[in-house]
Amino acid sequence: MPFTTGFVLPAGALSRAPQPVLPTGDGLVLRPWRAEDAPAVHAVFQDPLMHQWHIRSSDSEAEAAGWIEEWRASWEAERDAQWAVADAESDALLGRVALRGIVLSEGVAEVAYWTAAAARGRGVAARATTALTRWAFDEIGFHRLELMHSVANPASCRVATKAGFTLEGTKRSATLHPDGWHDMHLHARVQDDRARP
Repeated sequence: MPFTTGFVLPAGALSRAPQPVLPTGDGLVLRPWRAEDAPAVHAVFQDPLMHQWHIRSSDSEAEAAGWIEEWRASWEAERDAQWAVADAESDALLGRVALRGIVLSEGVAEVAYWTAAAARGRGVAARATTALTRWAFDEIGFHRLELMHSVANPASCRVATKAGFTLEGTKRSATLHPDGWHDMHLHARVQDDRARP
């Protein structure tokens, strides 16, 4: 059965080229994950705050290395696109930013991020999310990016707002966290947002 609309982005929109390095212009760089990042990823996931907002835990550096392999492979499959957020000078790992649940045909993806404990309070997540969003809209041509977080996580709400994502509503009892079901704020940006006053 034929489609009545064209695809927003064709297959290969991401994988036709190597995953890029994206400088933020203010001291951070978004770069593809490397195998040698595994010890730093494992260390980040020992932070109790990560356990509060993320459904995964890392029991070993080997497990973190497996995640990195998955993250790297997801670029070729065009299902997810994951970047390490690093200090532009020292290359120290500060966080992660990603496009998840990519649907190229609709030009839609979900933005996700986390920040290492030592990097919090420095605007790392908002700066990385802003750089990723700019690339996704301007270089690739995505139409809509969504961002969700627990309503009990005001810090993540501030990141979304600083990165220009409009709060569209609340998804009730939408995500299971370690302490039970959480309502989730849904934020989004669309291509047309930049043309609005």
